[in-house]
Parts: sequence; structure tokens; C-alpha cells
Amino acid sequence: MSAHGHVDLGHTVAGWTGTAIALVGSTAAGAALCASWTPGIWIGLGVVVAAGLATWLLHLAGWGKPSGPRPESQWDWRVRDTVAHSGHADCLGCRLSGPRRGAAAVPGSRSAASLPAADSTA
Repeated sequence: MSAHGHVDLGHTVAGWTGTAIALVGSTAAGAALCASWTPGIWIGLGVVVAAGLATWLLHLAGWGKPSGPRPESQWDWRVRDTVAHSGHADCLGCRLSGPRRGAAAVPGSRSAASLPAADSTA
């Protein structure tokens, strides 16, 4: 067991790709700031925005992670999300992608897997 217990931390292709692109953009913006090159700062910040867009598109394509726990067989970061085409409940990115995914991800339609266990002692 790791320090985080027996859980899926959500390492995905979408997450790793977005992080790598954002790291490049941040490094470029920082280097441009040190060099006092204003267009380079804006270019670096543009790359950071592109990282967010790339992450979102990869999430919608099934390379992201839905909210809540997943079966252990799907913990590998290279496993595609099989329900991404219909949208995830409580996912802002899925709702923003259009009516097809937004209808599937309506508020209040949380899956049982994403809800905390009820306390029976209360």
C-alpha cells in the first residue's frame, strides 16, 4: 500500500499531457520574464491556456478520469474512460461541451459510487 492508501489518484493521459504542456508554457513565460521579452510572456501564457484546452479535449475523448472511485482494473493511466461519450455527473467540463453531454451530466444525478457512505450510527 502507498502513503495514500488503496485508492486511484486519477493519473490519466489527459492529466499528464496537460501538466507537461502547462510546464512548458510556464517555463517559457518565466524565461521571457527574466529576459524582459513581453511577447514571450504572452506566448508562454498562451501555451498554458492551450494546456487547459488540450486537457479538456482529451477528457472529452475518454482519456480523463470521471469523478469518484473506479475499479482497480481501470487505475492504469493509459486506460480509456468507457463512459466519457455520455458525460460524467457533476463534471463542469462535460456540461460545457454541449447539450448531449450536459443532459447526461445534470446536477443531482450523482452516481452511487461518488456519494459518501451513510453513517448508520447517527
